[in-house]
Amino acid sequence: MVIILYDFSSPRVNGTWAPSTWRARYFLNYKGIPYHTEWIENADVEANAIRNGIPPNGKNPDGSPKYMLPSIHDTSTGAKITDSLAIADYLEKTYPDAPTIFPGDARATQGALEFPASITTHSFALPYIVGGFLSPRSEHKIRSIMEPMLGKRIEDLLPVGEERVKQWVAFKDIIGQMNAWFEKSDAKGPFVFGDVLSWADIVAASQLRYFKAIWGAESKEWQDLETWHGGRWKNLIDALEKYETAM
Repeated sequence: MVIILYDFSSPRVNGTWAPSTWRARYFLNYKGIPYHTEWIENADVEANAIRNGIPPNGKNPDGSPKYMLPSIHDTSTGAKITDSLAIADYLEKTYPDAPTIFPGDARATQGALEFPASITTHSFALPYIVGGFLSPRSEHKIRSIMEPMLGKRIEDLLPVGEERVKQWVAFKDIIGQMNAWFEKSDAKGPFVFGDVLSWADIVAASQLRYFKAIWGAESKEWQDLETWHGGRWKNLIDALEKYETAM
């Protein structure tokens, strides 16, 4: 039995970097389900999906099918699934003997957890577009979509000087919203359920692992973030390190 995981390739990073695909990788590794990765350029996601019969996971504003990653193809059942939460639900039902990521029958509350939507458009989440994470062809595609909508080049969104300081404070407030969710648990350990990994932990760690990739482990931003909220985020990333390996 082998699952094919479709993940974003990058000329800068030798491995996973996008938060959505980090989720799928974390729970495949945690569950111990055999899989291998096929690396797909951002510009080729739609063509790859159509070629392999992978369904879209929504619609674009113009009504056309929207194709995103992660996607999986379970060669043992023939199932082809798109979207990290849909993949999680499929793996939970199809492989019930593997460790669950919804402990305590917490599917409803755990599945509802997401980082605030503002995190994906925040200026500190944009460097991947101009930082060499995409091939020139894929970068051109992203720019052709985003820049007409924004009315400016991506570079012009990156803050400098006092504005950068101000936006860093706003960014910390967004991370604080996630911390408030975690603080609802009184369990002792790096995870929401103490020592038991769950979907909530994977959602948070995947977004944080993305920031670590685009900023760099030695960057001032990442080293600052690691100290926030009593070191919660460093502890979380460290606890999940054994589930990071790309297969």
